Parts: sequence; C-alpha cells; structure tokens
Amino acid sequence: MTEVVSWRFQLDGLDHPQVRALLQEHQDRMADHSPPESRHVLDVDGLKQPAITFWSLWDEAVLLGCVALKHWDDQVGEIKSMKTAPQHTGKGVGRRLMQHILQTAHERGYQELKLETGSMAYFEPARRLYRMHGFVDCGPFGHYQHDPNSVFMQLRLTNSSSP
Repeated sequence: MTEVVSWRFQLDGLDHPQVRALLQEHQDRMADHSPPESRHVLDVDGLKQPAITFWSLWDEAVLLGCVALKHWDDQVGEIKSMKTAPQHTGKGVGRRLMQHILQTAHERGYQELKLETGSMAYFEPARRLYRMHGFVDCGPFGHYQHDPNSVFMQLRLTNSSSP
C-alpha cells in the first residue's frame, strides 16, 4: 500500500494518549526481545531531552508511527524510537518515517546518521529497512558498548545526495 495524501507529521505530541500507548508498546516489545542491559529504547521522559526531536505520523486521527532524531553534534544525528504501529506494518510507514529523518538530517547539514537496533530475528525487518536506505554496520558510538544483542549502523550523507 502506498502513502496517502492525508499522512502528516506532527512535531512532539509526546503527551498524546495514542503516542504514549505506541511508545509503551515499543517498550514492551523491547522487553520481550532484549535483555535489560541491552535495551536502549527511550521512555517518554528520555524523548523529551533538548537534544531530541520527536515526530509522530498520522492519517487523520489515526497514529501510524513515530520517530526521533538525537542531535549529537553539527555533523552527526542518531535515529531513536522509530516505530510503526503494529496494525500499520507493511503500508509504507517505515519508509515514510525514514524519508522524513533523511530529509531532516540533510536540512540540518549532518554528515552522518547512526543508530542502534537489536541483533535478534525480531529486528530483521528494521535492519532490512535501514540497509535499503544505505546504512551499513559500524562499531559502537557515543555511550554504547559492544553488545552481542546490538547492531550499530551508520549512513554517510553527502550534500549532493537527496533523501
């Protein structure tokens, strides 16, 4: 299914009940698939940090997904909390979230995007989406440590490439 014209991004919205429910579902899935020491998913308070910009994606009054971008410095951003609402998987939501993040990264002048995701089979669709957009595996960055339950990825951006 392709994106419909009514899809729109909303900046912030972390206090919206549907957003909170999706973020809780995200926390729950991480608890189901990752040991506590390997969970790097942020809660609502963590997503309210000044260095993090959060968006939700809506179709009219229906929440489709969410994504956040952490500002590390003028060159590097990190994708956080990218999540499609379970009832909307396979509809292009992940691709649209990724396009939004890539566009924002280019607008901010980032040279690189990084992310951490799980290494387990549950996370394979996410890793496949990232690789489709040019992300490659890399080592830990920032505060992360080597962890067999984590996959670290990066995408080098160029000023001439389009999102």
